[in-house]
Amino acid sequence: MRSGFVILSSDEADALEVALAAALAEGFDRRLVVDNASRDQTAAVADRHGCERLALPRRVPYTEAMNAGLSALLDGPDPPELIALLQADTFVTPGFLAATRAVLTARPEVGSVAPKLIRTTGPAPGDQLELLDAAGMTFDRRRKNRLVGHGRPAGSFARAGEIFGADGAAAVWRADALRDCAVEGRVFDENMPGWGCDADLAWRAQRFGWRAWYVPEAVVFHIRTYSPTTRAQARPEDRATQFRNRLLMIVKNDRPAELLRDLPWLIGYELLALGYALLVERELLGGYRQFAARLAEARRQRALIQARSVRAKVPFGLVPPP
Repeated sequence: MRSGFVILSSDEADALEVALAAALAEGFDRRLVVDNASRDQTAAVADRHGCERLALPRRVPYTEAMNAGLSALLDGPDPPELIALLQADTFVTPGFLAATRAVLTARPEVGSVAPKLIRTTGPAPGDQLELLDAAGMTFDRRRKNRLVGHGRPAGSFARAGEIFGADGAAAVWRADALRDCAVEGRVFDENMPGWGCDADLAWRAQRFGWRAWYVPEAVVFHIRTYSPTTRAQARPEDRATQFRNRLLMIVKNDRPAELLRDLPWLIGYELLALGYALLVERELLGGYRQFAARLAEARRQRALIQARSVRAKVPFGLVPPP
């Protein structure tokens, strides 16, 4: 199974130096760095390591940058059969590619594989923490995506198992699944940039019949900049973005029968969220305005997604064995 990776760098040359060396040691067949209009040494680092480089002319959100990189690999000559989606702040460890490829080879229904993410504060070995960053992603009946095991001891979740989806920090996808999940040629929804676009892709993949698998033998160290433990330090506009994108995901991916089943959880959460926004974080109210501005495009995409949906019930709440 031919392999490739896409690594995004936005003025992150120092971290990219380490991330690339680790990924290249795994023996990927195609190696692409998406240079998000960086002004640092990103280009020099990519060239020094012998990687293909896609130079974007201007800084764009994650969704657009990754779509450009994926298009270059999926639509180019001799495309890989599996693609690792990585970032400059993700550092894979030996055996990462072999462990994820083994799952995709043995399980044709699996579209994405989530590695065990362990937290680190920097690229050096001394920066690594004994804390789990994520054992994949889960989605509950309130339509909230969560990182499985975030903050638990690093040795937690030592068994493989099915999950709802892979966190966007580091994931390995079957190329055919990415093609299948693309809407109008775009894997990530550029109408909802920011946090949550990975959850949206995971939900869409589930809706299209693809499963996701967590593999603890594939270990990646990750510098987490936004999480449940760092949310208070995030910019107000970023918190509003997360608020907005959750609502856009519901519009695009949910089904009336599932909404009706989970109505008590949804109504309860929405009332609490609105009250919290009014009384505590009024900047979140901007998320409602942004949602309204992007609603028409979300509804248009919903028609395309629901027309291709093959799974009647999405397995909310899936987590791997502890």
